Amino acid sequence: MAKTFAPQIFAPKIEQELAQLVAEAQAPFHLQGLGSKPFLGNPVDTTQVLSLKHFTGVEIYEPEELILEAGAATGLAAIQNLLKKRGQMLAFEPPDYSSLMGTTSAGSLGGIVAAGLSGPRRIRAGAARDHVLGFRGVAGNGERLKAGARVVKNVTGYDLPKIATGSFGSLVAMTSVIVKVLPLPETEETLVFKGLDDATAVRLMSEAMQSAADVSGAAHLPGDVTCLRLDGIAPSIAFRRDKLLQTLGRDAGVLGEKESAKLWTGIRDAKPFWSLSEASIWRISVTPSEGAAIAAHMAEGMDTRHFFDWAGGLIWLAVRGEADGGAAKVRASFTSGHATLLRAPEAVRRSVSAFQPQPAALAALSERVKAAFDPQSLFNPGIMVRG
Repeated sequence: MAKTFAPQIFAPKIEQELAQLVAEAQAPFHLQGLGSKPFLGNPVDTTQVLSLKHFTGVEIYEPEELILEAGAATGLAAIQNLLKKRGQMLAFEPPDYSSLMGTTSAGSLGGIVAAGLSGPRRIRAGAARDHVLGFRGVAGNGERLKAGARVVKNVTGYDLPKIATGSFGSLVAMTSVIVKVLPLPETEETLVFKGLDDATAVRLMSEAMQSAADVSGAAHLPGDVTCLRLDGIAPSIAFRRDKLLQTLGRDAGVLGEKESAKLWTGIRDAKPFWSLSEASIWRISVTPSEGAAIAAHMAEGMDTRHFFDWAGGLIWLAVRGEADGGAAKVRASFTSGHATLLRAPEAVRRSVSAFQPQPAALAALSERVKAAFDPQSLFNPGIMVRG
């Protein structure tokens, strides 16, 4: 039996120590924060782990300026609790995939930024990358970086924070992140429509998003409900609800604040798939109007379950019993969009790319960006593009 060796773990406590460690490195690292997303991206096979767990704590919080800066390994739960006390939030609604991934941590600020993950509110508030104003960290050549600023108007030239967001730790070891925060809605409610098939539900969500109702969440759980979230001050919600129902020409149930929040937390965190421990889980971003047809095509000949977020623009798909996790069928089901393998058995993860293959021009650009930040490919080699 082949021996397995535990990787050597390096956990620098200050940025200068991190920079020196990287500058002197002779072998690549697997970057790690709180270890909450072990299945995201392609497997990284290294003999060294670079833990950023010591870069924690809120460094600057200016509620009046809607700015927060915190160490990259600061827990999301702690940040969200702090913001809630001041009536504020991370508006891109970062998900907690701990139950989906089988981990105990809700993740860190740096981890959610590195993965570029956003929740249901993305359709109104924008993606994670739209809320990242800056970061500090160390590039793969050992150079210490400071990108962006604590005020939006000062961001000029290349937007390095946006490049680093969603790079899965392949470009820079972030030590702190600056994000924009926004006021927390006073209250919320959700309109619930029952008995709609996928195509009808997607049309309804599209019509709602094009209305003046300012919908902050639109999801469809096949065989169950179609949901539209309204938030803000109570009188405004009541007015917009009545106008929206008139526009849609349908009756709907209404979930109050607590029930609504519970529902959207479950959608955000992919709760419908928590019990599917052996399934391969995909997040598939498509043109919303094509979502229903794409989901139907993927279901042909495979054992699947799915639900929709982002008004049909995000298909959550669970595939069981396929040696490739359904990759061939999934990626042949659309011409515009991208499919990300979020979780799968180890054999599938080692045989299928986690990310949508890039067109040649975009792949070449990605290679140039990687070479500029990490010329020796020391950070998470192969996590986004297999070597």
